[in-house]
Amino acid sequence: MKSMSYAAVAASVALAAALSAASPAAHAEATGLALAQQKNCMSCHAVSRPIMGPALHDVAARYAGRDDAVTYLKRKILEGGTGAWGTVPMPANTQLTPDQAASLAAWVMTLK
Repeated sequence: MKSMSYAAVAASVALAAALSAASPAAHAEATGLALAQQKNCMSCHAVSRPIMGPALHDVAARYAGRDDAVTYLKRKILEGGTGAWGTVPMPANTQLTPDQAASLAAWVMTLK
């Protein structure tokens, strides 16, 4: 019986190690999506289809060639704007810290 217990523990440890080692990108993706959902970004945006605002995949594709894409998007997230994606304005997101806005911008750019 003890050998079965040790085998089960060893298998659990191996599985946990494999999942945690294989998922830094998945963790960053889940964290970015969770923050976007928590801060109501998904009220106007979706990852792959436009709602009121553009799809986040489209945002990433549009700014993929910019060296300053994360900095630019961070500023747009914090300050809002109008005209870049049509007539619907994006409001300033004053509930976000600059670090949260930077995290969101970095996550969006991974969606390209």
